[in-house]
Amino acid sequence: MNRNVVDDRNVKALAGAVKACWSCRGPVDVRAMFCATCDALQGPTAVDHFERLELSRTFDIDLADLDRSYFRLQRLLHPDRFAAKSAPERAHSLAHSTALNRAYEILKDPLTCAEYLLTCLGAPLAGEDKTTADPVLLGEALERREALADATDALAVAALAAAAERDAEVCRATIGRAFTGNDLKAARAHTLRLRYLAKFLDDARVRQPRGAARRAASAHGATT
Repeated sequence: MNRNVVDDRNVKALAGAVKACWSCRGPVDVRAMFCATCDALQGPTAVDHFERLELSRTFDIDLADLDRSYFRLQRLLHPDRFAAKSAPERAHSLAHSTALNRAYEILKDPLTCAEYLLTCLGAPLAGEDKTTADPVLLGEALERREALADATDALAVAALAAAAERDAEVCRATIGRAFTGNDLKAARAHTLRLRYLAKFLDDARVRQPRGAARRAASAHGATT
């Protein structure tokens, strides 16, 4: 396999750009992971998480493609493969592995993927966006929290969690359509709602024993 992977999305921006190899000082394409002259591992390039994992910049990531790309690159760049190499290569390998781990963790979760993609597209949800001026979303969030506080047993909590998870699934689909249609305003609004739902689900899981959510979801399916 050619280890000097070139992502077509970088061609226009980086065409012809070279740097000096840290080892042999020969010319190295800035997109190359290895020097074509001495085969020394180069440091990671400052690219976004999608490019780092050689994926298209999209919300609707095929998780199987994500896994394949991640594990292939980790096998290629993992520090264990460079344990007997020079100190710079060991450091570069660790930096690559750390960057791949970070990219993978961000992109595999729909919420953090949406937040990151909004940032890439110039419409970030700022860290202070913990509250919302949207009265509908605010009312929904308060209603769910009141219901969770009033829940008297594990099955009631699980039923609330199952309903929130169904709403989150619809929300994720809506976010995907918004990004596909380049409607960043809608993508931001529904990502913020997904953030609220994710926080609610985290709080609900704290209050329910393992397996209760699955039982509530099954009960809901049996009645529909």
